[in-house]
Amino acid sequence: MNAALPPPRRPHPPPPAPGDVVPGHALDWLAAGWRIFMRAPLVWALQALIFFVILAALGMVPFLGWAAAPVTLPVLVAGMLSGARALDRGEPLHVGQLFDGLRQHAGNLLLVGLFHLLGLLLAALAAAAIGGSAMLTGAAAGALGAIAGAGVAAGGMMLGVVVFTVLWALLMMALWFAPALVMLHEVAPLDAMRLSARACFHNLLAFVVLAALLYVLVWVAMIPAGLGMLVLVPVIAGALYAAWKETFSPLLPAPAAAPDHTPDEASAQESTCDTTPASPALLPPPSDNATDDVSTNTAPPAPEPGPSHGPADEPPKP
Repeated sequence: MNAALPPPRRPHPPPPAPGDVVPGHALDWLAAGWRIFMRAPLVWALQALIFFVILAALGMVPFLGWAAAPVTLPVLVAGMLSGARALDRGEPLHVGQLFDGLRQHAGNLLLVGLFHLLGLLLAALAAAAIGGSAMLTGAAAGALGAIAGAGVAAGGMMLGVVVFTVLWALLMMALWFAPALVMLHEVAPLDAMRLSARACFHNLLAFVVLAALLYVLVWVAMIPAGLGMLVLVPVIAGALYAAWKETFSPLLPAPAAAPDHTPDEASAQESTCDTTPASPALLPPPSDNATDDVSTNTAPPAPEPGPSHGPADEPPKP
């Protein structure tokens, strides 16, 4: 007896290609994020508070806290994107939507977080290798001259910082759109990160402007004891949703058409009560020529019943 085969997994839809974005749209994305925040500010603030509490609690886990927070970050970001999509559709925002990423695409989002962690480790190792070798060279040169050795060692340390910053920026480009592509379009994790980096490189100037604005806003939000981050994090989530919508949403592939129904299925569907009304077809307004044709092609009205009016001189026939 053959064992029943598991049902085939639904293939991921093809990832869309990123579109062109004007650099000035970075301000529009932040403005859209602010408008999304103002639709439900209290709920957004609660979500941001839970967001920070979860990341702080994971960071305090012994031995694994340093790794748990980067892995969990895309899951929480995807939940905030789900809330932004709900508000964009006219639906209410709930605090529990923060965990929509955990309920819907937990596996793929955790893989994105795992790749995020691996990228951070590789960037740190590369920076340590390059900067450490330069510092060792400076230490060796210190035997010949203290000033020269200290200069080479300081230069090696700065080189390591520059290498880590560049690699971290590349990693952030790969991570920027990845939660949105996984959560809102069901793209595979590696494809999502590759496509996110491609979109950021394709519109590099726009994202450089956005990064500069976010850098300034983070410092401003940290002034009132860090409480401004309860506002800035939802605004960033709304800006990310607006950026995804402008960069990818117009180019998303259309859903596949449903197959034709058989007569039995059609009769069964007619017998059931469908609570969702069908969307009306958009027809062009009738033109004047069309109304003239209709009026000329319609049959004349039937005569009203009554006595027939024949010729007056003709006598009735027997």
